[in-house]
Amino acid sequence: MLHVHNGDSSAMTARKANLPGEHFAWREALVCGPAPGGLPEQEFLSVRAQHLSSAYDVDVEKCLAELREQHDAVARFFDHEEVVLWFEHDLFCQVQLIYLLNWFSRREIGKTKLSLICVGEFPGVQFHGLGQLNEEQLSSLFPHRQAITAEQLSLGARAWQAYSSAEAADLITLRDSDTSALPFLKTAISKHLQRFPSTRNGLGRIENAALDLIARGYREFKSLFPAFIGRERDYGFGDAQFHLVLRRMSDARRPLLRGNNGDRSTLDSESVHRSAFEITEAGEAVLSGATDFVALNGIDLWLGGVHLREREAAWRWDDEAQSLVTTRI
Repeated sequence: MLHVHNGDSSAMTARKANLPGEHFAWREALVCGPAPGGLPEQEFLSVRAQHLSSAYDVDVEKCLAELREQHDAVARFFDHEEVVLWFEHDLFCQVQLIYLLNWFSRREIGKTKLSLICVGEFPGVQFHGLGQLNEEQLSSLFPHRQAITAEQLSLGARAWQAYSSAEAADLITLRDSDTSALPFLKTAISKHLQRFPSTRNGLGRIENAALDLIARGYREFKSLFPAFIGRERDYGFGDAQFHLVLRRMSDARRPLLRGNNGDRSTLDSESVHRSAFEITEAGEAVLSGATDFVALNGIDLWLGGVHLREREAAWRWDDEAQSLVTTRI
């Protein structure tokens, strides 16, 4: 039996709980950076390795080797009677899940059984993720795993194609379709859509939440990040992904944030948690809607397969209409 866990924490707990089989952590962060569809696997992994190397200051060859190792581990599914995917409700996990469902949908599974454990809550726990659970709690989920259906594989493939598409309108089509086979997917896609630059100020929901919290006094990362998680639990961002959001605003030509941005040469967890930020005058103007971030700074941002770049975002999120609008002529 092969268990695929979204992260080292739950994989380690599962090993200690003596759940039968081999456990490994899927360490990707497909929710951030380029995820263009239609590429051969090796080319896609190269794109991802370049992003991870640049974003987290890790050697690109090391990134590529780790990504290849992950895919090779999953590719040996035929050595196992069952493969169990462990994921959560949030956007971070749902993107990982649809990637893997799409991957499996393109292969002959043979006699291997595919199963899924995917939860958004746990009794008695203010739930954010599987990594919170202890050995007994995690073990209690195992007997309730469900066989992955052909409908889920098909929806996963369709969802990944929309997420990795260069056409943002495909995300709206997906959101408005029947996604009930994967109960958390619709909310996750809705949250992803709100990451697009808003028509109000050129920032997505995550950036606006971060600016608002900093303006309210959460200036140190060690207090800011928990406050963000409490407000936006459906994103599932880790500290590294959230720090990238802050860096984008502080490194801009007209920065929205200033202050101690951490040691850029060693972006480990300790360095990230020592960082602190305060809002600039430009940041206050953007937060209020008086100024537009994209107008100030242009844009170079990947959201799945959509690459927003140059002096204007090709797609923007209209919060009132709850939809995307295009600025392309």
